[in-house]
Amino acid sequence: MTAQPISTLPPTADAPRLLADIGGTNARFALESTPGCIDHVEVLPCAAHESLTQALRAYLALPSIVAAGGAAIRHAAIAIANPVKGDLVRMTNHHWEFSIEAMRLECGFQTLVLVNDFTALARSLPLLSATQKYQVGGGTALEHGALGLIGPGTGLGVSGLIPCGDGWSALLSEGGHVSFSPVNEIEIAILQFALREFDHVSAERLLSGVGLELIYRALAERAGVAESALNAPEILRRALAGESALCDQVIDVFCQMLGTIAGNLAVTLGARGGVYIGGGIVPRLGERFAQSGFRASFEQKGRFAGYLSQVPTYVISAQYPAFLGVAAILSEALAAA
Repeated sequence: MTAQPISTLPPTADAPRLLADIGGTNARFALESTPGCIDHVEVLPCAAHESLTQALRAYLALPSIVAAGGAAIRHAAIAIANPVKGDLVRMTNHHWEFSIEAMRLECGFQTLVLVNDFTALARSLPLLSATQKYQVGGGTALEHGALGLIGPGTGLGVSGLIPCGDGWSALLSEGGHVSFSPVNEIEIAILQFALREFDHVSAERLLSGVGLELIYRALAERAGVAESALNAPEILRRALAGESALCDQVIDVFCQMLGTIAGNLAVTLGARGGVYIGGGIVPRLGERFAQSGFRASFEQKGRFAGYLSQVPTYVISAQYPAFLGVAAILSEALAAA
């Protein structure tokens, strides 16, 4: 899978630079191949490679990447869907584990920066153009106000961006693992169903791809409907095609739960600059998301409903937004070296 250049960034030295965005399902790679241009995007399935190093080498060995100067890369930055603490990384949503320093040496990089994927995505938020996001409800963003970020996909990513002098500081958050808190009878029933399988039900258990499947099973049982198990893509397909009332209800419940968690994030951070929604699920919903109960649930905070009504929420529509953030993080790291 390839793409055209996606953004113009501040000029860089020592190009090309390698950028990567690693999720539990796909490994996305790109080059900052000339100053200010991110291109040569390729998406490789994680399951097709035994290790991240192998996937990285497979990308660098592609003829188009070799021709673009891939063999000369000395600086790289990787955003990964995992906590990054110290040198050893063990992925939560995939079996890969590795030493950052060993990978740097194996690949012959002078610099290798590894950050949480939602830290990188948070860092991209001020760089998004008007065509790379769209607003779903709320008022006008407070200039240089704190920004919230949440994104359901393989897991549930959470972060934020806090004003810091003339710049920003991205939060190293694992907010997707907060305990899920139901707000109505249906959500209570879903939580009770989930507790039969898990000792702890986090927000991520429900606001993710596997969460869609869990909600589906719970609602089917609650309705007394004998439904065969469906995976998340099929649930989305049937709902958007109008083929299943049950799948449509799953989407409704999912969006309302997301609104509650996003509202929690907004009041926790004081995110008057807006709350952004990334990840792989919500952008697929299109207009169905705007018509859902997301925004009503976002604002349903009692005495703080008026406060939240003024906080805008945005869906990130850029195809590869994390590259913008990870490129900025790498540039800052090299400038500080």
